[in-house]
Amino acid sequence: MSDAIKHECGISVIRLLKPLEYYKEKYGSAFYGVNKMYLMMEKQHNRGQDGAGFASIKLDVEAGQRYISRVRSCQQQPIQDIFAQINERINYELKEHPEYEDDVDLQKKNIPYIGELLLGHVRYGTFGKNSIESVHPFLRQNNWMHRNLIVAGNFNMTNVNELFDNLIQLGQHPKEMADTVTVMEKIGHFLDDAVAKLYKQIKKEGYTKQQASPLIAERLKVAKILRRAAKNFDGGYTMAGLLGHGDAFVLRDPAGIRPAYYYKDEEIVVVASERPAIQTVFNVPFEKVQELEPGNAIIVKKNGNTQIKQILEPTERKACSFERIYFSRGSDKEIYQERKKLGKLVFPQILKAIDNDIKNTVFSYIPNTAETSFFGMVKEAQNYLNKKKEEQILSIGSKITSKQLHEILEVRPRIEKVAIKDAKLRTFITQDDSRDDLVAHVYDISYGSVRKGDNLVIIDDSIVRGTTLKKSILKILDRLSPKKIIVVSSAPQIRYPDCYGIDMAKLEDFIAFKAALALHKENNTMHVIEDIYKKCIDQVKTKDKDVINYVKEIYSPFTPDQISAKIGELLSPPDIKAEVQIIYQSVSSLHEACPKNLGDWYFTGNYPTPGGNRVVNRAFINFYEGKNERAY
Repeated sequence: MSDAIKHECGISVIRLLKPLEYYKEKYGSAFYGVNKMYLMMEKQHNRGQDGAGFASIKLDVEAGQRYISRVRSCQQQPIQDIFAQINERINYELKEHPEYEDDVDLQKKNIPYIGELLLGHVRYGTFGKNSIESVHPFLRQNNWMHRNLIVAGNFNMTNVNELFDNLIQLGQHPKEMADTVTVMEKIGHFLDDAVAKLYKQIKKEGYTKQQASPLIAERLKVAKILRRAAKNFDGGYTMAGLLGHGDAFVLRDPAGIRPAYYYKDEEIVVVASERPAIQTVFNVPFEKVQELEPGNAIIVKKNGNTQIKQILEPTERKACSFERIYFSRGSDKEIYQERKKLGKLVFPQILKAIDNDIKNTVFSYIPNTAETSFFGMVKEAQNYLNKKKEEQILSIGSKITSKQLHEILEVRPRIEKVAIKDAKLRTFITQDDSRDDLVAHVYDISYGSVRKGDNLVIIDDSIVRGTTLKKSILKILDRLSPKKIIVVSSAPQIRYPDCYGIDMAKLEDFIAFKAALALHKENNTMHVIEDIYKKCIDQVKTKDKDVINYVKEIYSPFTPDQISAKIGELLSPPDIKAEVQIIYQSVSSLHEACPKNLGDWYFTGNYPTPGGNRVVNRAFINFYEGKNERAY
């Protein structure tokens, strides 16, 4: 994606089902779980590079021993930083106490981070908030082991205010109105309530206070706690939690917006945001890694018993299609094929744009993440040419000469590495007066890769804002003197904000929205903008289930092709010589390529939860009123 957007988060949960001595004997180290967690987080670092956190819980420790460890970082390389801290502490303890080296019991008793239950998290900072206080996992502490709660997730709630008010009505005084804190406190409230009721019941049965503790751990019904806590959640989420005594859970939202996968054998239970991470780290085949179904939770009790429980009634499945287009790693078997198909399905539009002139067209891609869809595009170009060659050969018949045959067979798609990203200049560009010049040098071009007068086709994952295209990419591509530059997006036009975990919150940032506004100005229909604003204002106090997405009316008078044409005009630098055309994937083709992930609200405005419509209307109100703030 040439326009970088911050997005998503990644979670990893590992539960070791055997005693630590088992892993020491079989794998050579009682720190097997810690080592695997490092790999799990690294294999999902694409999901977040602004912060990382790790937490572990030791089972069955004596009173007075530390059993919860947590470390977080928002340094430039956060995963490396937290595991450097972990390794430094472990190595220090082993050096100071040589007797720990071969004694797993002493290691568990005295060295932090070792444990049977581990939770990892990687994140991107949303709206610039990237302090250590914002980094997961979050910890809710209590002197009762069962009431300790560690939470990390990949989620955004659209109704944080409502959930916050619910906590106040329960008598709580939350320290912050943030969705992570609010969610943790909501779960924590019902956890406290369940523990208190169990304690009271067990006391009635004649057990002592000390005897009650293990019985509470045994009888605690995590699924019931989650049902009560998640009842009013509105958002997309994959939420992981560890309880101090050793229970663990991962809960997925009813529409399956955010991804979750799990694997279990006799040694481990592992849950993660991406399937390939589990496959690679634990060397298991695709078929062995299961998807956690929407509205369900995987719950691992302290005794290792693992169950899948339905927590909320699943709604229509609307798994995020952006996961398939860009966010998730392309090493997933299904995602790899889907991205190739995205390239294939957009090819007919490309063929039309180049007037079927493949001979004088160069095909390339920007950035590297678009490479897989590029393969699909080129393969379809080859299929087209093979069909044309067959027709030519058959039309000439037996009279064809060797020279003619050679000339026909010689035609093939021209593939070049036209642009190469040189440096991540974004990280230190702050001054507006110097930013444009620096951005223009983000990419280098391969001189000589395009002949003067050729068509140049560049495929991208998605065109969100178009800033890098206008200020950098199109300018440098124009130096190659192509006749026409066709920029292809393997995703449809992004028209609406996301409110479920992707940092796309403001309408005015989207080039498709700017294009629609420009078309209204040209057509003298700007009154539509004020009409939409009034409708959005009228709905501010309407219940979520009755809210309508009126922002759709901005786009409804225009075809996708009209908006794409206007985007091409808006993104063309004033001094560019080549003709510029922008092509977007159609929504129907997206669904054909990614049939299991039909979440498309950022393209269509069809939000999978009631809160989504409220968010998009609030985003429009903010735009109209000139407020530079998030809508949720």
